[in-house]
Amino acid sequence: MSLRPPASTAAAAGTWRLGDLTVNRVGLGAMRLTGTEAFSGGVPRDREQAIALLRRAVELGVDHIDTAAYYFSSTRSANELINRALAPYPDDLVIATKVWPSRDPSGAWWWATPEQLRGQVEENLRQLGRDHLDVVNLRVPPNRRSGSIAEHFGALAELRDAGLIRHLGVSNVTSEQLTEALTIAPVVCVQNPYGIGAPSEDQALLRRCGELDIAFVPFFAIAGPGREAGPAAAEDGDAVRDIARAHGVSVAQVRLAWTLRQGPHVLAIPGTGDPVHLEQNIAAGAIRLSPEESALLTSSGGEDRGSVANSEKKTKN
Repeated sequence: MSLRPPASTAAAAGTWRLGDLTVNRVGLGAMRLTGTEAFSGGVPRDREQAIALLRRAVELGVDHIDTAAYYFSSTRSANELINRALAPYPDDLVIATKVWPSRDPSGAWWWATPEQLRGQVEENLRQLGRDHLDVVNLRVPPNRRSGSIAEHFGALAELRDAGLIRHLGVSNVTSEQLTEALTIAPVVCVQNPYGIGAPSEDQALLRRCGELDIAFVPFFAIAGPGREAGPAAAEDGDAVRDIARAHGVSVAQVRLAWTLRQGPHVLAIPGTGDPVHLEQNIAAGAIRLSPEESALLTSSGGEDRGSVANSEKKTKN
């Protein structure tokens, strides 16, 4: 009788730092814990399955979970699932969350003023059962990417000084906004959409983060233009499919492996509520693409060039 081979662990991809916190480069995004589609769409996840998935992720070395108070469906809250599954939390577990966007109980979106950010931080604290948050990312609205974020980021810096937040990050920002944030307080991570086919300005921001020793944490690395809806098979070019077949892995795993190869400071936070996909995503950290394969994926990414541009038309996540 053959035994099931041991699962790969999140340590296979190496580690990086979020300030003074060291994490494995493959983490977990919590957006899909609440349902088969993001937010209020789809069918709610089985509660016990979601709890088991979170515990399995930690067993496999995941020590970086990305979440938000606005990750909820009609019957599930990602933060409360994390609390139920993992509290009391392991000492090495880093939980990152996001503020500025929010949803009311009906699911309608709204954006906080600088004065309202404390309430959003305290909401995350309550739901997670923490007395401080490890990392809080200021998630910039799509229609504010050409403007100043100083007031909002300054408000978070004050909450950091008050001890409610340990480290600050920014999300969905331009290079200019990162520069502005750095004049106010240290930034430990930039969380932006990024994947095969990313525009040159996003590639430049990723490189700049590496030069500054700031973690770059891409979201929608697998989903691409599909964003919350997930990837469509038609979006996968021949190069991605051919390389996946050559390695005996899925297209999603190739996309993650390519993303991690963009620099040692690049982290991955693939989201899933499926236990099989969880193990596949973590195993992607052990895939070693050759320089030729990586270059081929980069050069063939033109089909996804519109992914980030299209994503900015949306206001979710």
